[in-house]
Amino acid sequence: MATKSKPRQADATIVFGALPDLIGYQLRLAQIAIFRDFAQSLGIHDITPGLFGALVIIDANPGLKQSELAKATHLDRSTVVSLVDNLERRNLVERHSAVADRRSNALQLTGAGKTLLKKLHLLVGEHEQRLTENLSAREQASLVKLLQKIFPDYR
Repeated sequence: MATKSKPRQADATIVFGALPDLIGYQLRLAQIAIFRDFAQSLGIHDITPGLFGALVIIDANPGLKQSELAKATHLDRSTVVSLVDNLERRNLVERHSAVADRRSNALQLTGAGKTLLKKLHLLVGEHEQRLTENLSAREQASLVKLLQKIFPDYR
């Protein structure tokens, strides 16, 4: 004979079971908090973490091919094409034929892209400061090293 369970009370405390002890669950909660703060910090510029990352990588590697950007950002080529289309439409990135391979597009920031990226670096710095305000410098460094150990080949 099956035992009937009582319906949960609407105002009852939610029990999360094993979730709080799972690294993936804690990383997901951290990611949600990080993305929310990022959106609030940079929302006026309509920049996502992915777009910011692409701008930083392109700025640091002028002439980078789209295929190299795809590899660096761990995105498939079609997603990178859409991302670059977005940045190009906003006059932040330019595509040129790659010197060694005219079939490939080389990327570089426009003047507007460089100007915006300077502003974004300041905002992202403030964002990072908020995220880590409860961590010492040693804890921050340790956290980064520990996270890098989870997927060492993913950089």
